[in-house]
Amino acid sequence: MKIAELFGRGRPVFSFEFFPPKTDEAGNSMLATVKDLADMLAPDFVSVTYGAGGSTRGRTVELVSRMQSELGLTTMAHLTCVGHTQDELAQLLGRLASRGIKNVLALRGDAPGGKFEPTPGGFAHASELAAFLRERYRFCIGGACYPEKHPESPSSDDDLRWTAHKVAAGAEFLITQLFFDSEDYFRFVERARAAGITVPIVPGIMPITSVSQIKRFTQMCGARIPDELRARLERFEDDPSVVMAIGIEHAIRQCRRLLEANAPGLHFYTLNKSHATRSILAAVKAL
Repeated sequence: MKIAELFGRGRPVFSFEFFPPKTDEAGNSMLATVKDLADMLAPDFVSVTYGAGGSTRGRTVELVSRMQSELGLTTMAHLTCVGHTQDELAQLLGRLASRGIKNVLALRGDAPGGKFEPTPGGFAHASELAAFLRERYRFCIGGACYPEKHPESPSSDDDLRWTAHKVAAGAEFLITQLFFDSEDYFRFVERARAAGITVPIVPGIMPITSVSQIKRFTQMCGARIPDELRARLERFEDDPSVVMAIGIEHAIRQCRRLLEANAPGLHFYTLNKSHATRSILAAVKAL
């Protein structure tokens, strides 16, 4: 099923994101985690990220195919411009199409060294990849957006212009980068609508399970941890069980607030773990 068709049916769209493990054994373990979540929570779709710099790229096609064929899930493959020519991207897309995959998240991607350089014969922007997908294929195209702006953008207005350009190029829905203050999401959506962006904008939720990990992630993507939440996390930094409880509690309140304000769904960055996501979504669905 095409993901864009899931929206507008009178209920939120729930989805989970996984990353491809480096070994076959870890891949089988991850599929067990996916099945665990799917059996209990029935996500509308799942997605698999694309390994930076080629480290796990070959597994993305394999995993979305297995999730779809073995688990019966609607899947979405992430695809980036990093290190690929147009011909290489066309080969990957042909493999996805031949496996029956209907959804692709078009991303520029971040180079492993931290500085993105377009590959000769490739693309410099996600909008170019989205246009390439729209012109040549029948995939449903998703895109990323940044409530607190992309860390490389000189301003929020500049970042929003690129987001609008991405939608004009073919993105049919957007998934946000992680954030922890729902007001950041609401302000972004308001600005996006004023700029003429009408596609669904799905909040991206990352459950906090480790203080050092979430600090590292937020530094990379430019997201902000609210002062009160940061203070609570740092107070119990050496107690993983308390940190997880704080993270789950915050995410539940955040998700409820987002859905009460009519967010079109929730996209969970699971980090290939089921406990936190299962706890959060079960609590949200219980309302």
